[in-house]
Amino acid sequence: MKALLVIDYTVDFVTGKLPVGQPALDIEERIAALTEEFVECGDYVVMAVDVHEENDPDHPETKLFPPHNIRGTEGRDLYGRLREVYENNKNRIEWMDKTRYSAFHETGLDEELKKRGIRELHLAGVCTDICVLHTAVDAYNKGYSLVIHRGAAASFNAAGHAWALEHFAGTLGAEITD
Repeated sequence: MKALLVIDYTVDFVTGKLPVGQPALDIEERIAALTEEFVECGDYVVMAVDVHEENDPDHPETKLFPPHNIRGTEGRDLYGRLREVYENNKNRIEWMDKTRYSAFHETGLDEELKKRGIRELHLAGVCTDICVLHTAVDAYNKGYSLVIHRGAAASFNAAGHAWALEHFAGTLGAEITD
C-alpha cells in the first residue's frame, strides 16, 4: 500500500507571503497530475498544510520567516490547479493541518498510515530542503520507504533543493523519480 503526501503547495508558498516563486510555479501541472493519478488509483492522498496563528511569539518559525499560512487567510489555500483537484475530490483527499516542518509532528499521520497498512510514501511539494526534508527524515525513522517526485518538488534555494534530493537518495534510501 502507498500514499501521496503533498506538502505545503499553498498560495503563500507559491506566490504569496513566503514565495518559492518560479520553481514552485514550474511544478504546478506535475503536482496536480500526480495527485489525480493517486486519487484515480484509490491510494491514500494527504494535503499536509502548514498552519500558523497570527502573531504567535512562541512558534520557532516566527524568528526565521515572515508571517505565512496564517489560519483563516487565503494564503493557506492550495495553489492553482491543485486546488481544483482537491475541490473535485474532497471525499477522497484528506486535509491535514501541520504546525511544524514535518507532517508527522503531532498530526496523527503515522497512526493513519499504519491503520491503512501503508508502508510506501510518495512525497511532493515545497520546500524540498525544509518541510519535504523534515517529513522524509521522520518517515525514514518510522520505517517507511520513500519515493520523492523531483518534478513535483521545489525550493527557494536551488542548491538546497539539489542537496536535499541527494540526501533523500544517499542517506534515506529514497527512490527519486520524475
